[in-house]
Amino acid sequence: MTDVALSGLLPERATRVRNLIVDVPDFPSPGILFKDITPLLADAQGLADVIEAFTRLALADGRGGTGGIDVVAGMEARGFLLGTPVAHALGLGFLPLRKAGKLPPPTERVSYDLEYGSAAIELRSGTLTPGARVLIIDDVLATGGTAAAAAQLVEQCGGVVAGLAFLLELETLHGRDRLARYNVDTLLRVGASSGD
Repeated sequence: MTDVALSGLLPERATRVRNLIVDVPDFPSPGILFKDITPLLADAQGLADVIEAFTRLALADGRGGTGGIDVVAGMEARGFLLGTPVAHALGLGFLPLRKAGKLPPPTERVSYDLEYGSAAIELRSGTLTPGARVLIIDDVLATGGTAAAAAQLVEQCGGVVAGLAFLLELETLHGRDRLARYNVDTLLRVGASSGD
């Protein structure tokens, strides 16, 4: 794994975060090397370090605080776990971008293709103020399909994508290319493949 935004932490803290992410071979299907963040979420200091790093990214280049982000959004489900404490640290609200059918109506929806089918994500209508600048957070940037759909959903609801931030970027899957028109930040970059 390559350090990116974790460089603001002391080296031993950054190494600890990296070591709390466990490789699980052949999950959820043969040939996939799944990056399990469960040990990281269970570790109080590791989780605090990740939230600190995400918050630092959000505040960089004048995007955060009163300067550029109005609300944080997270993609189901691990984006909820990472995005909510970042929103709290920034003193902002949080918007859950949920799988279709999980929110009460009315909702806005964006459908997108996956490697083995299709999916849709939704946002509760009226929860995003038109013109609000949104930071979208998730755990993994793989092929970029879910992230691109999340950005499209924010824009469809009248928001402005201030940026997307991920815990891990799986560089070999080139998801960043799909998000080229957005500001994309990652805390760690890895070369192994995993799910989107």
